[in-house]
Amino acid sequence: MSNLFWLTDEQMERLKPFFPKSHGRPRVDDRRVLSGIIFINRNGLRWCDAPREYGPPKTLYNRWKRWGDMGVFARMMEGLASEGGEEKVVMIDATYLKAHRTASSLRAKKGGGDDQRGRLIGRTKGGLNTKLHAVTDARGRPLKFFMTAGQVSDYTGAAAPLGSLPGAEWLIADRGYDADWFREALKDKGIKPCIPGRKSRGKAVRYDKRRYKRRNRIEIMFGRLKDWRRVATRYDRCAKTFLSAVASAATVWTLGAGKLRPTVWRRRNDTHLRTPDRRRLRSSPCRQSGFRTILPECRRPATRASDHQCQGADAAPR
Repeated sequence: MSNLFWLTDEQMERLKPFFPKSHGRPRVDDRRVLSGIIFINRNGLRWCDAPREYGPPKTLYNRWKRWGDMGVFARMMEGLASEGGEEKVVMIDATYLKAHRTASSLRAKKGGGDDQRGRLIGRTKGGLNTKLHAVTDARGRPLKFFMTAGQVSDYTGAAAPLGSLPGAEWLIADRGYDADWFREALKDKGIKPCIPGRKSRGKAVRYDKRRYKRRNRIEIMFGRLKDWRRVATRYDRCAKTFLSAVASAATVWTLGAGKLRPTVWRRRNDTHLRTPDRRRLRSSPCRQSGFRTILPECRRPATRASDHQCQGADAAPR
């Protein structure tokens, strides 16, 4: 099958330091098994429906379950994120993830421990949901994840990862994190909050509006994660297993996050490949001289004579 996912040799070299050591018999090919796990999580398949090119489905599930319990996928994500060095700006936000019927068991297992918190699924206006809290760097690469039930507010859930925040100068968040105790906790850690005040506040809160505009990168990260069907919809009852699926999606996204998608600027016969920069675009002569932005995945065939003129002189008219 030509649409199967396979990790490249370069990506495997970056992931090998986080693999657990093999004891006794050597493991099955790591590249084949990991590629199969990623393919299952990305497409939302059942384990028994795995393509035969990845090997027996039981092998894929056993590796997935065993490495998930060991925290291997979380270490991969955190290790790749730490390669960028210390970050001066971090961002925090949360999103809802829909819980499927197979995962919507609200009862906690007997015996205490992690199961005493239940399945981390709560009832909201949209039904049963899980809330995923994320801490990212300035580029939107995920640094840490934390899950709560769906009805937990943003600033209440932020109390858990507060102690493990990386040393940064600024923290960017939306109005959902506007709480006096949260601002004081950030100041005690030497972090400057860039958080707009709630509309219900009697006195307006001053914040850096220009810096706050960069917060869209964490929203883009959530959108990339929700392209994975086993992340957008929670099928796993175990919260730790589901968090491993989120970490594996973030790992694959981080492996390819260094390559920005080029934006094609076209004007008559000229074609330039540039990385998008909104600040430079506002004052650049490109905007004033008739350039059009065409994303590679959004191109459509020309239907009018004016479109043929914009796409080049060599385009055939109707």
